[in-house]
Amino acid sequence: MRTSPSLASGPEGPAALRPLLDTVLDALSEGAGARGGPLPRGGPKAVAARLRDAVGDVLPADGDPNALHTVVHALAETAADPAAPLCTAHLHCPPLALAAAADLAASALNPSLDSWDQAPGASELETLVTAALAREVFGSGEGEDAPPPTHAALTTGVTAAPTALITTGGTESNQLALLLAREAHGAGLRLVHGANAHHSVPRAAWLVGLAEPAVVPAPAGVLDVAALDEALTELPGPHLVAATAGTTDAGLIDPLPEIAALCAAHGARLHVDAAYGGGLLFSDRHRSRLSGLDAADTVTLDLHKLGWQPVAAGLLAVRDPGDLAVLHHRADYLNADDDTEAGLPDLLGRSLRTSRRPDVVKIAVTLKALGRSGLGGLVEQVCDRAREFAALVHGHPGFELYDPPTISTVLFRPAHADDDAVAAVRRTLLTDGRAVLGRARIDGRLWLKTTLLNPHTRPDDLAALLNLVEGNTPG
Repeated sequence: MRTSPSLASGPEGPAALRPLLDTVLDALSEGAGARGGPLPRGGPKAVAARLRDAVGDVLPADGDPNALHTVVHALAETAADPAAPLCTAHLHCPPLALAAAADLAASALNPSLDSWDQAPGASELETLVTAALAREVFGSGEGEDAPPPTHAALTTGVTAAPTALITTGGTESNQLALLLAREAHGAGLRLVHGANAHHSVPRAAWLVGLAEPAVVPAPAGVLDVAALDEALTELPGPHLVAATAGTTDAGLIDPLPEIAALCAAHGARLHVDAAYGGGLLFSDRHRSRLSGLDAADTVTLDLHKLGWQPVAAGLLAVRDPGDLAVLHHRADYLNADDDTEAGLPDLLGRSLRTSRRPDVVKIAVTLKALGRSGLGGLVEQVCDRAREFAALVHGHPGFELYDPPTISTVLFRPAHADDDAVAAVRRTLLTDGRAVLGRARIDGRLWLKTTLLNPHTRPDDLAALLNLVEGNTPG
C-alpha cells in the first residue's frame, strides 16, 4: 500500500520539511555551481533543451522519489541569478535570505486571505503592516502612536487613516488605482500621464474602460510640468494625473511637488507610480527626493524592487480609505452579513482577488528585523554603487554615460558604437551567460542599462562588467 505524502503544516510538518530543505539547499548550490555565472550559457534553445533533458517527463506513470532534487537542480542551473553581481538588467532584486525563509512559513501554513477563518493571524498582520507603510507614504495626522484601523473601519471607510492594499506588483497596483479613481469620479474621468509612464498605466485605462489617455511630453525623461498645466487647462475633466517616481528606463523621478500643486489648482486626482522609487522612503539621505509624494491620492509601491523581497510584494497606498468601499463584495460563504455583524472581519474588499497568499508575512519579518534604518542602509548602498559605476563610465574614454543616476540605474554605451553594435554586445553577453544587461531607447539612441539592486556588489564587480562590455563590443 502506498504511503501518503507528508504535509507541510500540522504537528508533523516541521519534521517532514527538515530533510526536504536539505535537499533543496543542496540542489540550489549544485545547480548554481553547474551554471557558473549569472545566466545559463547557450541562449534560449540551448537552455530549454538542457532543462527538458534534466527534468524529463513531468507527469510519469509512477512518481520519481528524486523529483525535488532533480527539478530544483535544473531550475537553479538554468536560472538568472539576481544575486550575481553582473546580473543587472532589470528591477529584479536578490531577495533577502530572511524574507525567503519567512516565505517558507507562509507557504507551509498556507493561509488564504479571502476570509478570516482561513487566515486569522495573517489578516491582522496585514492590517498592521499596511497601516505602517501607508504612514511612511502619507504621514499620519493622528500621531505616530495612533493604533492601526480595524478591519471593520477599513471595510466601511469610517477611518480617516490612510491604508494600503497588498498586490502582486506595480501592474496590479496601477490597475487598482485607476479603478478607484474611476469609481470616485465617474467613467468620464480622463487619464493624463507622461510619455515616461510605465506601460501598465495606459493599459490599466483600457482595462477599466476609460477614454484614450492624454500623453504629456517628457523631453528630459520626466513629465513636462508646463505641458501638464496646458493639458489640464484645455482637456475636459475630471482628470487623473499619473506621475512616476522611478522610471523603468532611467530611474528618473517626475517633479512631484510641482505636479501636486497643479493637481490641487485644477482639482485633479493624483496617482504616483513609485514602484521603483518608493524604497527611497526608508532612507534619511534620499527620502527628500520623494517630496510631494504625500500629496498623492494613491501610490504604487513594490518591495520586490528596493525592498529585497521575493516576488510578489506589491502595495497600493490609499490616502482615503473611503475609496475602498467600492471594492466591497459579498459572498455568503466568505462574509455573510450575520458573520460580519457578529464581529468576523470581512476581507473580500481588500483585493479583487479571492484566494490570496499571505505575502505580508515576509514583508512583516523584513520590516521588523531590519527596521527603517536597516532598509535605508541597503537603499543607500545600491545608490552609492550606481554613482560609483557612473563615475567609472564617465572616466573611461571608451564609454559614454547618459546621465548621473537618480536612484540606482545607470545608462551607458560604448563610445562611437552604433545601435546595432550596442544591441549585439548585450546579446553576446546573454548568450555566453557572463552578464545580464538591460536596454533602453532614449532620445532615439539605444543604451545599455544596469539596475544595481545588489547591496553586496563591489567596485571590482563594476570594473569587471565594464571590461566585459568593452571586450565584446563589435568593431
